Amino acid sequence: METPPLVTTDPDDPAYRLVTFAHRDEECDGVLALLHTVTDKDRHAGDLTPHLMKRQNDDTWSITYRLRADHRASYQLYPYRGQAPGTTRPGWLRVLDHARPDPHDTEPRLPARDGRHPSSVLSLPEAPAQPYVRRRAGVPRGRTLSHTVADRRVDVHFPAGHGAGPYPVALLLDGEMWGEVLTVGDTLDNLTADGAIPPTVALLVHTMGPTRPEDLSCNPAFVDLLADRLLPWATREFSTTDDPRRTVIAGQSAGGLTAAYAAFRRPERFGNALSQSGSFWWPDGTEFDGGSEWLTRQFAAEQRREARFYVEVGLQEWMLLTQNRHLCDVLVARGYEVEYREFNGGHDYACWRGGLADGLAHLLGSPGGMVSG
Repeated sequence: METPPLVTTDPDDPAYRLVTFAHRDEECDGVLALLHTVTDKDRHAGDLTPHLMKRQNDDTWSITYRLRADHRASYQLYPYRGQAPGTTRPGWLRVLDHARPDPHDTEPRLPARDGRHPSSVLSLPEAPAQPYVRRRAGVPRGRTLSHTVADRRVDVHFPAGHGAGPYPVALLLDGEMWGEVLTVGDTLDNLTADGAIPPTVALLVHTMGPTRPEDLSCNPAFVDLLADRLLPWATREFSTTDDPRRTVIAGQSAGGLTAAYAAFRRPERFGNALSQSGSFWWPDGTEFDGGSEWLTRQFAAEQRREARFYVEVGLQEWMLLTQNRHLCDVLVARGYEVEYREFNGGHDYACWRGGLADGLAHLLGSPGGMVSG
């Protein structure tokens, strides 16, 4: 029968777990396991064979992974008929469009957008705690309203009891994912209720549309729009602060690159950058050649800015780990205040939603953020 992942301690090394996924399907010819970033790595290498489940009997399939005990990942299962799925982009997109969560998972699922199915979540026993992610009973609720500023959609989350201010401000890139899909307002409300951050106005900026590659590529015009139009508008309308020490810009992937760039270009407006799995290889994916890691080179060469950083990256992110470590080394060498963390996971909102809460608590709930943590 179908079971949730069976987790046992590796008899050869207690720091690892053997995780067995199982699926029952009488009609399929095979099942592909999609363990976020782990499967993607082999897909990039052109071979999905390590992630094809083995047939155990007429209708049951299973696969076992050896994972460190602090691993967290979203995952899905893809039963298929006929030939096993390939690694070409069209074939992979079909897999992503039709893969489904484990019907017998045990953790709350990770929602998706664009009509795709949600993902199951695997959190092994030593994975970092995520105490702020889920909605809690009895927590005073804020509210979220939608606005348009400079032709940009911005959803604004107000803390419970929003009044005169001035309020710290957290600007979250890819706001349509954080707001509409992941309900980050619950996280913000939980953080506020626990005193981990002061009551904060969050600006959820929609950046997942057709202009994303241009906006989130160290684009001075986009950062200036945020600094000169969006932030002053929020101050006028919602009593947010204009103090850069109480202003955070946060992003993931290309958004993580952009958050760090905003603190580099406009530190008088963005005094805190929260970067998760930042694409610091930009603009050239080749490591360490003359075209790669442009922003890191700027931090190394230019005058030090008055800005603080929270940077995290996943140990499974083979395309980003080295570059994030390099950025951190450069920032520390130049005297920046940096909180740097590596989590055992991938390019995955299942990890980022906990890291976002931790980063906001660090930047807004620490002395530099004007509130005791």
